[in-house]
Amino acid sequence: MESKRYTIELTEQATKDLKRLRPWVAEATRAVFALETDPTRGHPLTGSLRGMQSLEFSLKGSGEYRAVYRVIEVERVCLVFIIGPHENIYAKAERRVAAARRQAP
Repeated sequence: MESKRYTIELTEQATKDLKRLRPWVAEATRAVFALETDPTRGHPLTGSLRGMQSLEFSLKGSGEYRAVYRVIEVERVCLVFIIGPHENIYAKAERRVAAARRQAP
């Protein structure tokens, strides 16, 4: 059977977000990379983040976190824009997604 895995790509800012999660980097990485086999784990977002999804996960002793990403079916890629604590994550995600759209060719 052919592999149905997706590639997980993090924007430069999302990579920095992940590094800031010390000492939970490994745990957060596992949560985000679970999207390789199930990109529908997150729930769809609406409004200015329509087309994006939000993956919810907990870091032991640190609380609730989110990763906001877009699934690009044609390329089998999950592009992660932001990883961080639940508080204010969607406002930050809106800014990052808008900036990425302005930079797109």
